[in-house]
Amino acid sequence: MPLAALFASHTPLKDYLDPGPGVAAEVAGVLGEARAFVQAFAPDVVIEFAPDHFNGFFYRLMPSFCIGAAADSIGDWKTIPGLLNVDGALALRLVEAAHADGVDAALSHRMEVDHGFTQLLEILFEPGTAPPLVPVFINCAAPPRPPMRRVQALGAAIGRVIAGSRQRVLLLASGGLSHDPPVPLLDGAPPPVLERIIAGGKLSPEARAAREDNVLREGQRFASASSERTPLNPAWDCAFLDALEAGQLDSLAALDDANITRAAGAGGHEVRAWLAAAAALAAAGPYQARRLYYRPIEPWIAGFGVVTAQPA
Repeated sequence: MPLAALFASHTPLKDYLDPGPGVAAEVAGVLGEARAFVQAFAPDVVIEFAPDHFNGFFYRLMPSFCIGAAADSIGDWKTIPGLLNVDGALALRLVEAAHADGVDAALSHRMEVDHGFTQLLEILFEPGTAPPLVPVFINCAAPPRPPMRRVQALGAAIGRVIAGSRQRVLLLASGGLSHDPPVPLLDGAPPPVLERIIAGGKLSPEARAAREDNVLREGQRFASASSERTPLNPAWDCAFLDALEAGQLDSLAALDDANITRAAGAGGHEVRAWLAAAAALAAAGPYQARRLYYRPIEPWIAGFGVVTAQPA
């Protein structure tokens, strides 16, 4: 039962905006430490919990959870497009285990994933060297989102499968912590945006560039303290990290959706990925966690954290 977990924020702005003197090098060093942790563990398979940003999942059919038996990267924000190496047989087992535990997880044989999944994978593994992956999508962007207790239940169901595995399983959680980038909402969306977040479809290069430029401009406003969006919340972030590291998952599962939005912004809901991965690890027993890093980084619109964990 060799298990390990890595929890990390993602932010595409780290490749575009200067976060201030020494910060980029600091983060690069921490991510290098995370990569060394993963390489030392040498996983046979990776199960990654992550969100989507209206790139692969849309209101035309928005599941709370979806497990991919096959997946493609769309290649946004300089990530590499193309087919991912997915363990389809394990994906099916995880779907069946979730259903057996009363958690309705969808199954996709043509999942499309964005930087929420791929940025962390590309940091940890050289192209073509990553072990087989099972992507587990959690709806963090499109209200109504699954309650935190259902997220915990999903992670626990997956954890009970891998607790008996002979493979070396790495659990990845990508997202969070507090951040509030410009994310479209159904209420008040202009007709073209409304059509996009319901119907989906491939963005043109021009539309993709315009969308990314909007996020870049918001990062610049955060950097100059002129943004009107929810500010980063280090106190909330650190309280979340404290509970995660202490294994107090029931307290995290009790977090209210509206309170997360108020305290941590629309992007703060991505901590669902962290809770799911922690619940999966905890299904094998108590774990020990180590906080490698936390810093609020305004130009990246991210309360940026990195945590590793293994069974105690």
